[in-house]
Amino acid sequence: VQLQASGGGLVQAGGSLRLSCAASGLPFDQYVMGWFRQAPGKEREFVGAISRGGIITSYSDSVKGRFTISRDNSKNTVYLQLNTLKTEDTAVYYCAADTRSAGSWSGMSYYALGYWGKGTLVTVSS
Repeated sequence: VQLQASGGGLVQAGGSLRLSCAASGLPFDQYVMGWFRQAPGKEREFVGAISRGGIITSYSDSVKGRFTISRDNSKNTVYLQLNTLKTEDTAVYYCAADTRSAGSWSGMSYYALGYWGKGTLVTVSS
């Protein structure tokens, strides 16, 4: 299984970025997909998750209303649109795949999830 995240970069506060995560080696439409992030010196934290069919989404309170998760099952890809970025959004963003429901991810420890990709760095400058 490979999850390849991309799209990170340097952006000014208030700006936007779109992250992508291309999956291979797993039946993509049978997996709930999501994103976590890890800031320097902090633990990895939940950002958002999306159900298999893309109907149900779940977000952390810190990003709700600013970030949007979506997926394209025909391309085996999950996206994270980051809007109105803040300096505290600076982190390495990781995508993950698991069979458990999108609504349960916020209560799960990151190490309990099935598959992880290498992260992509997002740096927000003031």
